[in-house]
Formats: sequence, C-alpha cells, structure tokens
Amino acid sequence: MFKDLKELKAFCHTNDVKFIDFKVIDLAGRWHHLTITVDRITEHTLEDGIGFDGSSYGFLTVEKSDMVFIPDLSTAFIDPFTKRKTLTMMADIYTLDHGVKRYEGDPRYISSKAEEYMKESGIADQSSFGPEFEFYILDHFSYRLDPHHIMVKLDAEQAEWNTHCDDNLGFKVPHHGGYHVDIPFDINYDLRNEMVLLLEENGVPVKYHHPEVGGPGQLEIELSFGNAHDMADRTMLLKYIVKNTALKAGKTVTFMPKPFHKEAGNGMHVHFHLFKDGDPIFYDENGYSGMSQTALYAIGGMLKHAASLLAITNPSTNSYKRLVPGYEAPVSICFATANRSAVIRIPGYANRPSEKRFEFRSSDATCNPYLAYSALLMAAIDGIKNKIDPTAEGFGPYDVNIFDLPDEEKAKIKGLPKSLTEATDALLEDYDYLLEGGVFTKELVMNIVKQNRCNSAAIDNMPHPKEFEMYFDL
Repeated sequence: MFKDLKELKAFCHTNDVKFIDFKVIDLAGRWHHLTITVDRITEHTLEDGIGFDGSSYGFLTVEKSDMVFIPDLSTAFIDPFTKRKTLTMMADIYTLDHGVKRYEGDPRYISSKAEEYMKESGIADQSSFGPEFEFYILDHFSYRLDPHHIMVKLDAEQAEWNTHCDDNLGFKVPHHGGYHVDIPFDINYDLRNEMVLLLEENGVPVKYHHPEVGGPGQLEIELSFGNAHDMADRTMLLKYIVKNTALKAGKTVTFMPKPFHKEAGNGMHVHFHLFKDGDPIFYDENGYSGMSQTALYAIGGMLKHAASLLAITNPSTNSYKRLVPGYEAPVSICFATANRSAVIRIPGYANRPSEKRFEFRSSDATCNPYLAYSALLMAAIDGIKNKIDPTAEGFGPYDVNIFDLPDEEKAKIKGLPKSLTEATDALLEDYDYLLEGGVFTKELVMNIVKQNRCNSAAIDNMPHPKEFEMYFDL
C-alpha cells in the first residue's frame, strides 16, 4: 500500500488514523500483534524494528530469544474490526546477530526464498497457487478439559439435529447434504457475502464461494491465483476477516480439519501451476490429460515427498481424522484426472493452456501457509529437476474411485501417513529437498519436528470419551 514512511504518514493524517498495528506470524501459523499510536512510527522503526521474544513464537530458545520485527509497508490495510481507526500491516522477523539481519527461519522469508530459488533454477519465473478454504460457521462452541470432566459441544442453527426445536420452521440441512444448497437452507449466504466483499476490498480476490457438503454450516471460499508469498499473505488475511466477520454477527468459525464425527472435514485443496515468460509450462495437448512432461515431473516430486510434506501441510493431530476413506479426502499417494480420491487431481474442466494445472488435495488450513506453499513449490521443483516420473514411481494415473478398488489393488498404492507422528517421522527422513537453495533451514525443520511432537504428545496422553465407552467395564 505504501512505498515509504512519508506516504504512510500522509495517509494517516488524511484518513484520521489513530493507531498502527503490526501482525507477526509464529511457527504454527498464528498472527500475534503489537500496536503503537501513529506518531510513534519513525524511520528508526523501519530501520531497527521493534523488539519481541522469539521463543514465544516457537523460533528461538529462551536464552537467546531477542528478535525484532520490521513492518512491511506494502501490506498495510485499514482494519475493519477495530473501534478506533487502525492501520494494520504485516511484519518481517530479524535477528540481532552481528547487527539487524533477516531471520532465515521467518515464514514470510521462507516463501520469498522459495520464489527466488524457483527463478534461479530457470524452470519458471512465476508460481501460481489457488487454495480452496473450507470451514464451518457455528452458533455455539464450548469445551471442558478438567481431570474429571471432558466434553465438547458444537451447534449450528441449520443442522438437522435442530429439527425438534420449538422454533423450528424447517429447512434444516441433512447430514452430509449441504453441497450448494440454496436459500432458505443456506442461512449464511448474506454473512458469506460480507466476508467476500471485505476480502475483495482488502486486496484478496475471490473466485467464488458456496455451501459445502457438511450439513452443520460448512462453507467454501476459493481464491483467485497468486504466487506463493502473496497467497500466504492472503491466506492469513482471509482467516482474519472470516473469523472476525463471523464473531461480529454473533457466530464463530472453525477451519479445524475434522470438527464433526461422521461429517465432511475441512480441507484446503491447493491448485498449482507454473509460468515462464508469461507462458504456461504445464500444458501439452498430446500429454496425459493435457499435461506437459514438466507438469508430470512436478506431480512426481510432490507425490514422492508426500509423506514428509504432510508434516508441514497437515501439522495438526486433527488433520489425520479428516484423511480417512469415505469423505472425498485422499488417503492414497497417487494422481488422476477429475478424481477426488487421489492426493493429486487434475481438474477435468481446466483445458485452456493457461488454466492447465493440478490440485494437491490433502492439505488443510491448520498449516502455516508460508511454509506449506513453499514446501509444495520445493517438492515440485525437486520433481522437475530430477525428472521424477510419477508413473514410473507407481503413482498412477488411477482414473477410478480408489475406495472401490479390490483390497489387493489398494495394497499396491502407497498410503498417506495416518497420524501426525507418522508424518513427522517421514519429515525427519526426507527433508533435503527443502534445504535446496537455502530456502528452508535445518534449524527450522527441527523446530517443526519439535512442535509436531509436542502436539502429538498432548493428545496421545489424554483419555478420550470413546475409550470410556469401549473399556470402562473391562
């Protein structure tokens, strides 16, 4: 939005801005923020930054945790959710070793380095990512985790279990029956429109939005394409706007991959293609499904590294409750055309050269988007550089419903990790492709491993209500 401090100050004066808020991302993919009054931002702020505790963000240990962040003026926007007018912007993380310098493990820096590595490789000069965000809009969420009392309660006005209520007027959405339902079933239509208008007003172009399969208020917003770095910025802004718009309307939102048992999970399918000198490099009218050999090598790279990728693209224990058969979520490492049971799907409707792409279907929005998009890009580049042929590797194509294959045929297809622990083990065995070009660092990979291990342990050590049903009387 701004090129320098002078432009920023003039805008704040003209628009009566009172505060400037800085958003800084942590390792897990959550924003933290710090706010100053407009008169407190100076050239010193832009040169030396503002200090913070890096250990609280998951980056450094307590004994060497001093870091600074420096605002990125180009990301500034007027926050639509604050009472007093506030200019909000994202910030980059720097260390204090031998002067102020960019922190190699800053997620925003990782995505910038991945883009630069792609250009230096000569393979492409523009990456193009198009994520689909699935989430539930709920009317109630509560939980309790006491030693003697474990519970979760979720509710959505449109859910079929509310048909018995005294004020029920009908038009409840059946279990697993929400896909593209129309008004009056689609009670969140106006709210979703508000979300999309705010996204568009704040530089996040939206392709379309609609109700999704899940009956208790599942929705989808699909974004137009952008490069890895810009799309990660847009992803953070989307989650911020969607959550706060819902809260303003007296509702709440979750991007959790599997909030409801026996209902559709929330994925973040990522469409992907590459361009060079403005031309698409994934198209070949004579190739399988119109895909070029370069595109197939990119598919081969993502599938070969799929198990380790999931430690970054699916970094929650809940992620693996979504990746189960029967819910259009992939469980097998393979590719195909128009097949939603494959990890990589080639859309059958995208036939123009500039539209020819594939979709990575296993990822979800619990990821840190800077790390996730960068890891996918690095896997694709690795596949192209090393000519990893997905068919030669045994990844397909499988143009059938994999869930319907006989067991002996299913057994021939490698499966995705079934838990965060399994995915993290795979990352420990397979991360060299992430280190190419200095994009990821070994320290960052080990921090991801540590974070995932802690998350797994927190769940593994806790009794589950289902266990009481199964074992209490033994």
